[in-house]
Amino acid sequence: MADSSKKMQIVFASAECAPFVKTGGLGDVAGSLPAALVRAGAEVIVMVPKYATIKDEYKAQMEHFADFYVSLGWRNEYCGLEKLERDGVTYMFVDNERYFARDYPYGFFDDGERFAFFSKAITESLQHLPAGFECDILHCNDWQTALAPVFLREFYQGLPLYDRVKTVFSIHNVAFQGQFSDTVMEDILGVAHIPAAATQLRCDACSINYMLGALHYADAITTVSPTYAGEIQTPEFGEGLDGVLRERSYALQGILNGIDVAAFDPATDKRIAANYTVDDRSGKAVCKAKLQEELGLEVRDDRPLMVMVTRLTRQKGLDLVMYALDRILSGGVQVAVLGTGDRDYEDGLRYFQDKYPGTMAARIEFDPALSQRMYAAADMFLMPSKFEPCGLSQIIAMRYGTLPIVRETGGLKDTVVPYNEFTGEGTGFSFSNFNGDEMGDAVFRAARLFWDNRDAWNQLVTQAMSQDFSWTRSADKYLDLYFFMHPEIERPAGVTDVAAVDEPAAAEAEPAATVKEPAAAEEPKAEEKPAAKAEVKPDAKPAAKKTTARKTTAKKATTTKAAASKTSAAKATTAKASTTRKRTTAAAKKAAEAEVAPEVKAEPAAKAPAKTAAKKTTATKTTTAKKATAAKSTTTKAATTKAAAKTTPKAAAKPAVKVEEAPSEPKAKVAVEAKPAAKTTTRKRATTTVKKATTKAAAPKAEAKDEDKPAVKAEPAPKAAEAKTAPKTKAKTEPAKKAPVSPAAPAEEKAPTKKTSVRKATATRKRH
Repeated sequence: MADSSKKMQIVFASAECAPFVKTGGLGDVAGSLPAALVRAGAEVIVMVPKYATIKDEYKAQMEHFADFYVSLGWRNEYCGLEKLERDGVTYMFVDNERYFARDYPYGFFDDGERFAFFSKAITESLQHLPAGFECDILHCNDWQTALAPVFLREFYQGLPLYDRVKTVFSIHNVAFQGQFSDTVMEDILGVAHIPAAATQLRCDACSINYMLGALHYADAITTVSPTYAGEIQTPEFGEGLDGVLRERSYALQGILNGIDVAAFDPATDKRIAANYTVDDRSGKAVCKAKLQEELGLEVRDDRPLMVMVTRLTRQKGLDLVMYALDRILSGGVQVAVLGTGDRDYEDGLRYFQDKYPGTMAARIEFDPALSQRMYAAADMFLMPSKFEPCGLSQIIAMRYGTLPIVRETGGLKDTVVPYNEFTGEGTGFSFSNFNGDEMGDAVFRAARLFWDNRDAWNQLVTQAMSQDFSWTRSADKYLDLYFFMHPEIERPAGVTDVAAVDEPAAAEAEPAATVKEPAAAEEPKAEEKPAAKAEVKPDAKPAAKKTTARKTTAKKATTTKAAASKTSAAKATTAKASTTRKRTTAAAKKAAEAEVAPEVKAEPAAKAPAKTAAKKTTATKTTTAKKATAAKSTTTKAATTKAAAKTTPKAAAKPAVKVEEAPSEPKAKVAVEAKPAAKTTTRKRATTTVKKATTKAAAPKAEAKDEDKPAVKAEPAPKAAEAKTAPKTKAKTEPAKKAPVSPAAPAEEKAPTKKTSVRKATATRKRH
């Protein structure tokens, strides 16, 4: 039974969190995702170390909440919790000056000990949280918190407070794993005497791997984009962890990162030269001219300006940039690069700046304000990464109307739709292989569009700026996972599909987005599949278009067929009813159970929501049955009931067991409801049964058509199932005459011939 009063309570642990401390994308995620989860109805506590580098203005807002000692190997270390509330999120800063009072978050000889302490402090502090907060989900991020699931299982399992805690581990970059000498296993971690832990942490004869421990111990694993989730299971991208990731692929899924759309908004950003919107982009031209002037480039609006804001490393594709830069600059494209990194790349960029004055600008520094001006001013943003878990730069660039040129890897592939010159679709440009010539070709494809077809270019910019990369969408997917792991907690109305509960009519648009997700994984519900490897973006709009088209066609078909042959329709309906009765035998029931069984076995946690689903389905069927009884003829009644049998399971396809359980009930119900009809109908049914035994051609045909009706048909073509669902859901609230319409109906009406009708009449006379 779901608990409606209980909120989902999440502890989100991260080594960095904007705006307090940030060195990369992890800080952005920890700074934005918890706030989005709170807006969606959850309660979130973020745990982060209290670094000395945190600004005094934030330290002044902290209040001392608790203190205790944490055992770490043979030592007991002080741990204080400093509390700060901001945007509805509670932040708990783990205070230990010996470990965290330093000038920079990482890069010290004792990082293994520092973050082992942080992980142990996280698990220990779960019993020192504010009153009423009982942790349901412990969400750990990257190697700095990777030992928390290990400690939780080995040292705290069995304690009542910890039994309900489920662990989620997020990989932000699999290249950084936290590898240390195995001497820390006993000296610091204190797990050398636990065979399971010692085995699952060890990565070679003399080393242990913190991230490896989390991959073995966490209940669910996520990463920051669907494509990256697939890539890290291969030797090329797995960085030695591909084997364990393949083993646990059922628990792994990719959820795309978002950005803070309020902070990155060209309409309100005070850091840029002029504000602009998707409808009025005149301010962008002002930004471009100002930046060209600031960087010493020729102030020309007829030359495309391409920028890079990046770390200067091989992973970010700087090898390709160095190879192709001569060709790009001599071809008339202006280039500006901001960043720091490997000395060879820094010197190379300075060389090209000297060689192409007025066309090339290199700023070898870290300047957040300048980066913002570059996002806003540029025409193109280059990001040719060798690998990229998610990447935020290309998303920010699109937000500011700067078209990204990316390599198709990881999150870059998931976020940038390549331009199609024939359809006009796209949000940027891309190339496949890690190859300098391919990158150069992609740059000039973009430049030629800028020069030769400014209308198409402007349309592409509009499409890029119109994309939704808010954290709201990502937070919903994380909540899907959290509620799957805790089915006893009822999901708040603001998060789930409210329309499906309150307004049946509105449910047509909402399930379209929900049903589409399981298509790739062939599971009925996204939140019941933490292992889903491919995350399909919900998109209700196409489904709505298909629905409208089918609805119009269906209405026309109904009018034509009704006028054409009432007798044939009646006989076909009688044949269908008889076939349906056959399906209610023991063997058919067994087959129906087999359809449900795989889903129930695979997802035992779905039992709680299933009861609610069954009640809703039964209620819907009862309403349909009452309307059908009020109809003028037995034929209309049988057809309406049959349409309801098809519609109900598909319309309720949101929870897992709804989809599979519902079909078995309507099958039996059709037969029962058709029984109390007029005697003539009963005789006709009996006659049809005899006729099926003698006429081999007609019987298999009718039976085959009936066999196609259940929701099993939705498995090979889930999209078609979605399209069917919407109009038929409406049919339940409209007059019964619209209900019989289905794609199979025309074929069934045409099946009987005059000869068959004569044989039926003869069979009836002989019978009676």
